[in-house]
Amino acid sequence: MLQRIQTLFLFIALIITGVLPFFIPLWTLNDAKEFYFLFNQTYVAFFGLSTTLSLLSILSYKKRQNQFVIDRLNIILNLILLGLFVYRSLNLSGETILVSEKGVGMFLPIGAIVMLVLANKYIKKDEDLVKSADRLR
Repeated sequence: MLQRIQTLFLFIALIITGVLPFFIPLWTLNDAKEFYFLFNQTYVAFFGLSTTLSLLSILSYKKRQNQFVIDRLNIILNLILLGLFVYRSLNLSGETILVSEKGVGMFLPIGAIVMLVLANKYIKKDEDLVKSADRLR
C-alpha cells in the first residue's frame, strides 16, 4: 500500500536523486562557476536511472519481492555514482585547474543509499509478516 513507511523512504530517495541535483551543485570550478550534474551526460544518466528505479519501486508496492530487488539495484547504482564522484574528487584533488571546491552535491548518493536501505528493511519486515500470516492459515 502507498501509506507504508517504506514508501516514504522511497519518496525521499526519489527527491534526493530527482529534484535536489537541480539545485545543489556537485562542485565549484576555479572561475567561480558551479558545476551541476547536467553538465555531464554520465551523471545525468545515473541520476535519471536512480530516480526512475525509485519511482518504479514506489509503484510496484503490491509485489514486495520485485520492490526489494529494484531497491537493491538502485543501491548498487548509487554506489557506482558515489564511486564516480570519489574518483573525480581524488583524481582532481586540491586546487587544480578544473575543480576549486567540492560541493555538497557529491554526497547526494549517500543520502539516497541510506533511504533505500531503510526502505529495504521495512519491505523485508512486511514480507516476513505476510509469510508468518500464511503459515498460520
